[in-house]
Amino acid sequence: MDLIINLALNGLATGMLIFLLAAGLTLIFGLMDVLNFAHGGLFAWGAYSGLWIYSQTGSFIIGIIGAILTGFLLGIITEKWIIKPVYGNHVQQILITLGLMLVLSEMLKVIWGPNQITASPPDYLKGSWELGGVIIIKYRVFIILVGFVIFAGVQFLLKKTKIGLVVRAGVMNKEMVQALGINIQRVFMFVFMIGAGMAALGGVLLGPYSGVIHAGMGMEFAILAFIVVVIGGMGNFKGSVLAAILVGLSGSFMAYYVPDLSLAVNMLLMAIVLIIRPQGLFGAKG
Repeated sequence: MDLIINLALNGLATGMLIFLLAAGLTLIFGLMDVLNFAHGGLFAWGAYSGLWIYSQTGSFIIGIIGAILTGFLLGIITEKWIIKPVYGNHVQQILITLGLMLVLSEMLKVIWGPNQITASPPDYLKGSWELGGVIIIKYRVFIILVGFVIFAGVQFLLKKTKIGLVVRAGVMNKEMVQALGINIQRVFMFVFMIGAGMAALGGVLLGPYSGVIHAGMGMEFAILAFIVVVIGGMGNFKGSVLAAILVGLSGSFMAYYVPDLSLAVNMLLMAIVLIIRPQGLFGAKG
C-alpha cells in the first residue's frame, strides 16, 4: 500500500506539472486557434529564471513570482511579435514557434551555461510525513495542491468573471465578440499571458521536484503537453487536467512495474484514445 500511494502521489505531481503546461496550450488553441510549439521554451525559462531568483533572494515564493512574471513578459513578446503575424496559418505557426523554441533553448545556454543546474526545495518543503506507516513526500503534495489551486482559479476566472465570459464567447465565435465592440486582440494577449505564466510556474516547480534543470527540458515536457492536449480534447480545459493526471499516473506506474514501456506508454495511450475517440476524451465532435 505504501508503494501504491507513493507511486500515485508521484504520478499526480508529474500530472500537475504537465497540466500547467498543457492548460496554457489548451486555452491558447481554444480561443486563438494557435499551435504554439514554443510553449515548452516558456516552461524552461520559468524554471531557469525562477530558480535563479530563488538562489539570489533565498525566497522560493519570490522565485515563483519571478518565474510567473518572466512567463508573462515572454508571453507578451511572443504573441505580439511572433504569433500575431501568422494568425490563421497553422503551418507557419508550427514552423515559427519551433524556431522560437530552439532560440529560447539556446539563449538559456548562453545566459546560464550548457550544463545542468541542480535545484532543491526550500527547507520547509523538504522531507516527508509518516501517516499510518505511509511515507508522504512534502514537495509532491505541494505541487499537487498548487496544480489544483491553479485549476480552480482558472475555472473561476472562466466561469464567474466578465473577462472569462468574453474568453468563452471568443472560443465559440470570435467574430461576434468583435462585432459587439470588444477588443478581441486584448483578450488574445490576456489569454496568452495566462498560458505563458502557467507554463513558467510549472517550470520553476519542476526544478526542485526533479533535482536538476537543463536547456532541453522545454522540448521534453512540450511533447508530453501536446499528448495531454490531444487526449483531453483540443481546446477543452477540463479535459487537459484529467488527461494530465491520466498521463502522469500511467507514466509513474509503468516506470516501476514495466520500465521498458515507460517511455512509450503515453504514445500508446494517445494512439488508443485517437482510435476510439478521434476528437479526444472530452473534445467536441467536428
